[in-house]
Amino acid sequence: MYPMIQSRYKAPVTKVITPICRGLLRMKVSANALTIFGAIGVSISAIYFFSRDQLFVGTLVVSLFALSDLFDGTMARLSNNQGTKWGALLDSTLDRVSDAAIATGIWLYFRNADSDFQYLALVVLFLGGLIPYIRARAESLGIECSVGVAERAERLILLLVGTGLAGLGIDIALEAALVLLALLSVVTVLQRMRVVYRA
Repeated sequence: MYPMIQSRYKAPVTKVITPICRGLLRMKVSANALTIFGAIGVSISAIYFFSRDQLFVGTLVVSLFALSDLFDGTMARLSNNQGTKWGALLDSTLDRVSDAAIATGIWLYFRNADSDFQYLALVVLFLGGLIPYIRARAESLGIECSVGVAERAERLILLLVGTGLAGLGIDIALEAALVLLALLSVVTVLQRMRVVYRA
């Protein structure tokens, strides 16, 4: 119903990364290990760099670790067990941890600057947890709910573009990203609630 980045570009991206995933599997790297590695890297680097006003470097490091999220799902599908329920739960849970860490790092950045945007960062943190919860709860009721203008990929890209540009000296970029993300997140919550209500 609502086009999202990951659904639009999933096929071409998967085609590009599949050889890399096969190579990682041959090196005995598991999808779950890569998921854990990426989540720990994102969480530590986001809180460390963003809270210290090192936004550009932090964006680069966080983005590098976040790339693991592109690989683990494909690796799970390529492996003999075709992925497990435990792997799916682990991936989803650690996605929430990573997202929360990024928002927390941004909150610490604004709090240290004594900016009122620290409160908006908390709103984004809250909504970032609410959006996937609504989908998970809906799907537990047998209702497909993968809709919304601000899915995880969109939210992550918007935040990292904001931090990256702010780190390059465009101070208003992060504030604008937070405002836009908060609005889009509210719309996404309403879209998902509407889908469940109509179902």
